[in-house]
Amino acid sequence: MSDEGLGPIHIDHIGIAAHTLEQGSAFWGLLGLVSEGEDEVNSKQGVTTRFFALAVSESKPPMLEILEPTSDDTPIGRFLAKRGPGIQQICLRVPDLVAMLEHLKANGIRLIDESPRSGTQGASIAFVHPKSTGGVLVELTQRP
Repeated sequence: MSDEGLGPIHIDHIGIAAHTLEQGSAFWGLLGLVSEGEDEVNSKQGVTTRFFALAVSESKPPMLEILEPTSDDTPIGRFLAKRGPGIQQICLRVPDLVAMLEHLKANGIRLIDESPRSGTQGASIAFVHPKSTGGVLVELTQRP
């Protein structure tokens, strides 16, 4: 099969399970995301859904990051040992990482990193604790 006509590929959405839409939406609202459209019940799948749209950046499209541990005693090494391969985190790009961290902390969000640290590709990064996001490890990044 030819690969012509198969692209481009875009991230459509990332599904996050939550006990209630309100609990699952609280953190994302603090980031400034607004739900898009009406909540929808899919009886066949037994789920009610709510979507949040992310801004589309013409200059820097969303990416998939594949993470290989450098040793077993690293966060990714421990993640693989405990859960196996799969989604480990969601990374969201923000324009002012310091201001976002201050905003989240002021609103009672538990942070793993209270100040930015160095990430890959020259980016500054900080992680939000999954206990404040409905069980999702969220990485926030600010790119040069």
